[in-house]
Amino acid sequence: MLTIAGSDSGGGAGIQADLKTISALGGYGCSVITAITAQNTQGVSASEVLSPKLVNAQLKAVLDDLGISAIKTGMMGNAAVIQVVAAYLKEHFSGPVVVDPVMVASSGDSLLETAAVNAYLQELIPLATLITPNLPEAAKLLDQPVPDSIITMKQRAGELYELGAKAVLLKGGHLDGDLCTDVLFDGREFHLFEAAKLNSANTHGTGCTLASAIATGLAKGLDLAEAVSHAKHYVTEAIRYSNELNVGSGHGPVNHFYARSAER
Repeated sequence: MLTIAGSDSGGGAGIQADLKTISALGGYGCSVITAITAQNTQGVSASEVLSPKLVNAQLKAVLDDLGISAIKTGMMGNAAVIQVVAAYLKEHFSGPVVVDPVMVASSGDSLLETAAVNAYLQELIPLATLITPNLPEAAKLLDQPVPDSIITMKQRAGELYELGAKAVLLKGGHLDGDLCTDVLFDGREFHLFEAAKLNSANTHGTGCTLASAIATGLAKGLDLAEAVSHAKHYVTEAIRYSNELNVGSGHGPVNHFYARSAER
């Protein structure tokens, strides 16, 4: 399993969350780092996108040697990095690609240059087996209002599908209510995945974790709906046990290795 994303110095999201997720679910994770961020549980204080040349060199090093069954992409940083990643994957990889169009951190800090949205639309999304935007990201990709109901989510999922990905998982965590409902659309039918909203401030990295868990499921041979269902359960439980970590004084991470806690 390969994750292509930014580094989170606080360990709760990005490359660090991806590798924890892959390991917790029994996969072997390797990485291509696109950007370095200085962040902790209170927010992002600095970030720097790596050069396209270095990103390309990492891609070549990994894909030339390691057997990669699935790829997850997260923070890209700018249009040049998106273009390099898309071009390399188009030429050298034919397996499942899960694209998490990371644009804003949980803290509200921007993680993507505005000009890069077009690169997502034109270069990377058409290569995706699945895209996993949250509601604000969907609104930004479509230049539409943020969905405010399941009905509107289904409409937006259909519009996102028209951008070229094979399937769309629109995450509903921002909706009001007691349930967190995600909508999967594969071009033929909708699947709804529901879980109770848990009262926890420790949800940093949930998007990265979900996308990585889905990609790991696909790498293991699960079909898309099964991979999403398993990943949704994993993230829910990782939030449920997150208070055991007691990390930082702000918006804390989920507990990627919650199964160890559950066994005690």
